[in-house]
Amino acid sequence: MNIIVPATSANLGPGFDALGLSLKLYNEVSIQPSKFSSVSISGEGSQNPNLKRNNLFISIFNEIFSELTGKNENFRIVFDNKIPFSRGLGSSSAVIISAIASAYAMAGFKVQKSVILNKALIYENHPDNISPAVFGGFISAVVQNGAIYANKILLDESIKAVVVIPDKPMSTSSSRQILPKNYTMKECVNNLSHAAFLTSCFCEKRYDLLKIACQDMIHEERRMKALDALFDVRKTAYDNGALMSSLSGSGSSFLNIVYSDDAQNLKRVLEAKFSDFAVHIFSFDNDGFVMTQS
Repeated sequence: MNIIVPATSANLGPGFDALGLSLKLYNEVSIQPSKFSSVSISGEGSQNPNLKRNNLFISIFNEIFSELTGKNENFRIVFDNKIPFSRGLGSSSAVIISAIASAYAMAGFKVQKSVILNKALIYENHPDNISPAVFGGFISAVVQNGAIYANKILLDESIKAVVVIPDKPMSTSSSRQILPKNYTMKECVNNLSHAAFLTSCFCEKRYDLLKIACQDMIHEERRMKALDALFDVRKTAYDNGALMSSLSGSGSSFLNIVYSDDAQNLKRVLEAKFSDFAVHIFSFDNDGFVMTQS
């Protein structure tokens, strides 16, 4: 059995812990029953030997598989990781979703996306990353009475993501600690109105209004101060055709949305100015995780 799970970009400016989308950048896992347990890793994390012993996927997979079957069995697991760690692109959500879905599949259960998503809430209590990893597209999600409710908007080929990935990671837990515990009425109203407007812009394909819609007053600039170059990334992106430029998740990556025809030029400009950072063009994923038989 194989599973691919897309990278995600969450928050999207004002949609703190509520809005996210998925990108055509994938982690892939192959898993087969085996006489002996074994783990192989290529791509991100392949140089870290501790990942074979202290592996989030294996921990969650074994827990769910045992819960479903009452058994502990051996598997050969091969990881091909393309999503960078601790860069705000949903690497941990991809691991969580792939582990749960794989456990259901290997236990002989039908893999229902709604079931996988709500099971994932045990391990990740913010729906803005795990929801697009499951369903793809642009997602608006809420948690109510311990369950996730998510609506999806398809993203078309007229826009692309130009993602700037700095060489410095940012820890989600650490970045949350710098956020205030209380916000003003002005800050809250700003984010409520802009998050609603941002969602309507994607729904109506009013991409020309995304720059207005993505204004945040709760988290983005506070987090960006940990890496001052991100302010220049945002300015440069807007000066060169970006429709929207926002911190991806808690960072350090920056998501820039452009019309498809402008993507290559923006990539060239950003690469020239920020030579220490990686810059990639991605299409948007509308499928979420996909499972196939080996």
